[in-house]
Amino acid sequence: MDLADLSNKQRILKKLEKEGMTHVLFTDCLKQRDDNIKKVVNILLFALVPMVMDIIASKPRFNREENTNYCLMVIGVPNVGKSSLINSLRRTNLKKGRASRVGGEPGITKAVLTKIQVCERPIMYLLDTPGVLPPKIESVETGMKLALCGTILDHLVGEDIIADYLLYSLNRLGKFSYVEKYDLQEPSDDIQHVLKRIAVKLGKTQRVKAITGVGNVTITIPNYTAAAYDFIRAFRKGELGQVMLD
Repeated sequence: MDLADLSNKQRILKKLEKEGMTHVLFTDCLKQRDDNIKKVVNILLFALVPMVMDIIASKPRFNREENTNYCLMVIGVPNVGKSSLINSLRRTNLKKGRASRVGGEPGITKAVLTKIQVCERPIMYLLDTPGVLPPKIESVETGMKLALCGTILDHLVGEDIIADYLLYSLNRLGKFSYVEKYDLQEPSDDIQHVLKRIAVKLGKTQRVKAITGVGNVTITIPNYTAAAYDFIRAFRKGELGQVMLD
């Protein structure tokens, strides 16, 4: 929720409810204190733990019959904060530091990690897992939204293409903070113009060889890829304002 525009929070909740998601909490796992994380802890302790215990009691555990601890696996789309959630639960419930590495791009968690304790009574562990996506994305626009949110590796789509979709999205939603951030005179729908201004402001240039009438000459030009990378990262950090793409 640190990145989302929550001005339509009730509409978001109604939409999710229609999709069958009735238990929804808005959390900011980057904060050292977030009251909603405490609610997640309470759900774990007073709702999820009894449910897990009932499931385990009614199923054969084979060689785990004498084990009194519980393991739950955290599964979700890449780069949505699974590791951050685990760290927040651990920090809130056990008063311990983070145990799972986090980052603003997909693929930080590369394998199922060692179980991380988040509860003492009963002893409960969470397993952090790499993100998973459906094998088929329903539309090009859905794919672009996923790419912009960092659920797909940037180079698989192309930083320039993602940056172009970002500019389109910001203009469509009337979010023009990029104009002031990158010293533009006015909003623009020309991604090449915007990336050039970003490159100039940040000093992102590259030297390339150009063929002229007198032979090969090395010239300095704006680094559009580096500018696109900065533009995308600024969006993902919330520096371009809080945005809802849907």
